[in-house]
Amino acid sequence: MDQLSRAPELLVSFRRGAGESLSAQLERQLREAVREGRLRPGTPLPSTRALAAQLGISRGLVVGAYAQLGAEGYLLLRRNAPPRVAGLSAPFARSEPGPGDRVWRHNLRPDLPDFAAFPREEWLKSYRAALKRAPDSDLAYGDVRGAFALRESLVSYLGRVRGVVGEPAHTFACAGFAQAFGLIGGVLVRSGRTRIGVEDPGHVMIRRLVARTGLEPVPIPVDRDGIDVDALTAEDPDAVLLTPAHQFPTGAVLSPARRAALLEWAMRQDRFIVEDDYDAEFRYDRAPVGALQGLMPGRVVYCGSASKTLAPTLRLGWIVAPSSLVLELVDQVLYTAMAPPRLEQLAYADFLERGEVDRHLRRMRLRYRRRRDALVLSLERELPEVQIRGVAAGLYLAAVLPPGHDEARVLAEARERGIGLSGMSEHRVRTQGEPTLLLGYAVLKEPAIRMAVKKLAEAVEAASA
Repeated sequence: MDQLSRAPELLVSFRRGAGESLSAQLERQLREAVREGRLRPGTPLPSTRALAAQLGISRGLVVGAYAQLGAEGYLLLRRNAPPRVAGLSAPFARSEPGPGDRVWRHNLRPDLPDFAAFPREEWLKSYRAALKRAPDSDLAYGDVRGAFALRESLVSYLGRVRGVVGEPAHTFACAGFAQAFGLIGGVLVRSGRTRIGVEDPGHVMIRRLVARTGLEPVPIPVDRDGIDVDALTAEDPDAVLLTPAHQFPTGAVLSPARRAALLEWAMRQDRFIVEDDYDAEFRYDRAPVGALQGLMPGRVVYCGSASKTLAPTLRLGWIVAPSSLVLELVDQVLYTAMAPPRLEQLAYADFLERGEVDRHLRRMRLRYRRRRDALVLSLERELPEVQIRGVAAGLYLAAVLPPGHDEARVLAEARERGIGLSGMSEHRVRTQGEPTLLLGYAVLKEPAIRMAVKKLAEAVEAASA
């Protein structure tokens, strides 16, 4: 009986008295499932005894059906092994992988952390502790803002390392920045706001995400001091989304004068600022600037995530909202996401409380700084005409090509050589600028970085020919 209880289940239905024997019906349904791809190659099937018990038919009928399908090549039947679906030609072509799925031989993508360094054992300890200690009530839907333990830990951590001012009641756990802004955008739209300023250049995916909420993204120029507040004031959108601690993709830090002007604009015009604090923990030449939210908690909606600090696949993010938006956000979560996954939240709360986030960040700062230095030195050696822009922070740098270079051609030549990277023009809307490559240094080790830059130099030369 124990073997039967562990057997895989199989969806089969019979029409008794249909003029077709039960054995023939079983053969036909299994044959069609394999042909149509519902039973994929290698899929294990129940044993003859287990399937007979599941379907309430004699074992002999199943033995006969399996034998026939084995003879036809649909099943692989081996002694002392479960029956498996044979590897037939696929009934339809596999879809091509998306851009984010491509495996680059030389991965210099600017938007990825070193996910190979994810502290698996420490995370497993926290997950086990969360699962063991969680009361039964934590397995229900619970508060739509997320597990209280996480919200309490986040408020403490963010106040300590980012200068964020908040309370657990104002804090929301969510599935990364994408869901966070989806919720915020929904609240802004429901309140009658229609336009939101976005940085130009700014991450192209963020701009598309903004548009999907129903808000009109209004491009606002960015220079070496961050977003142009005079241009923002002239456009006067209903809100603004920006990355003040380390602007993507220019690498600029919002200057103190611009910070003050931005907050004055928000207060004077009754506007909200959405702060995307995506990688501020990684600054290599000095301490990072504090979060903008700490200067005006009533006007700034603070967003962060574990995507750059730990790994994107965790899908853990958070919002610290002004008190005036809390009820609207609760309502938005309730009728969209319902409630975020809770066990991962409890694990992350334990991870924070045990100091594992701090320890991981200390390790990664040293690692990323070495890799950034290796990238800079390799560029100086292989492409000495390139200028490095942006502060020493985050997971990437901006490499400005000399005048006359065609950024699009360089990108095409680089990708043809298996180099994953991005270009500044891919993130521009209205602004014009110098041909610039965005090169990440988080994924590759130092020797691999040096090899990647050699290939990049080949691509630049080929694009100039």
